[in-house]
Amino acid sequence: QVQLVESGGGLVQVGGSLRLSCAVAGRTSNSYTMGWFRQAPGKEREFVARINWIGGSTYYANAVKGRFTISRDNAKNTVSLQMDGLKPEDTALYYCAAHPRLSYSSSAYAYWGQGTQVTVSS
Repeated sequence: QVQLVESGGGLVQVGGSLRLSCAVAGRTSNSYTMGWFRQAPGKEREFVARINWIGGSTYYANAVKGRFTISRDNAKNTVSLQMDGLKPEDTALYYCAAHPRLSYSSSAYAYWGQGTQVTVSS
């Protein structure tokens, strides 16, 4: 069983930056896709970014491309999401997710964290 714990959310002004972190425990192999998703009030959960634990290849949603950067730290067993140039529409509950398959493109990840709130004020 994989456990995911997010941290780093908070309140930030438009144009500011935040760095989210996801602590990963219980992973038994390196063949995982790690993803970040978000859900704003009244909206469906949407994909933000993903990274392969092996190789580190990444993929981003168009809405965040060029502003957000996903990365992983093998030694610390963490996945991070650096968010720059934040906009009010980035306000949401951000979730870390893991799936035991590389380059997983579906939203049906096997494991999810509890989420961390990001609020961008104008």
